[in-house]
Amino acid sequence: MKLIGLTGAIGSGKSSVSALFARKGAIIIDGDGIAKQLQQKGSPTLQNLVDEFGDILLESGELDRAKVAQMVFGDADMLKRLNAIMHPAIGVEILRQIELNMATDNVVVLDMPLLVENPRDGMSGLVVVDVDPEVAISRLVQFRNMNEEDARRRMANQASREDRLKVADRVIDNSGKPEDLTAQVDDVWDWFATLPNAQQGAGTLTQKSK
Repeated sequence: MKLIGLTGAIGSGKSSVSALFARKGAIIIDGDGIAKQLQQKGSPTLQNLVDEFGDILLESGELDRAKVAQMVFGDADMLKRLNAIMHPAIGVEILRQIELNMATDNVVVLDMPLLVENPRDGMSGLVVVDVDPEVAISRLVQFRNMNEEDARRRMANQASREDRLKVADRVIDNSGKPEDLTAQVDDVWDWFATLPNAQQGAGTLTQKSK
């Protein structure tokens, strides 16, 4: 199994790259998707969030994600409290999915927004999707109807562009046309074949980030 880390700032188009890798046959472990799954109505994790933050549910009993985002982004203490609940639960599920693929020849892509902030051991390589931060903000406002101030707050809580590029094994520039993105994904996919297989225990949080 090859275990590839895939990360990028909010608005970078990381999900588009992930989808292109999936089309080529990669197994995608989606950190954001796991988080949403863990927060489903009636789940133990959702109850833990309610116990910690109080009135954060919609009338349907589902998590009010917009309200939580407003509470935590821009408030370091609140974000820390949220992460203390979510990160361990997400980590357990990530390791479970990695273990399922360990004895295979699969290319497994760990698609996570915070891989630079919370690095993981034993990955075969790290791919960063890069775009100018102002372009990312513009896309978030235009295509995801996000408030610009909110988008900037979220970006400020992530690693800087410079820090991501510093640790990248390969960089995919997503500032151009869709066909440019596809060509880069093709090239990086070929590069995966040259990488070492992941070792037992791959995907665990690097000690310094725990």
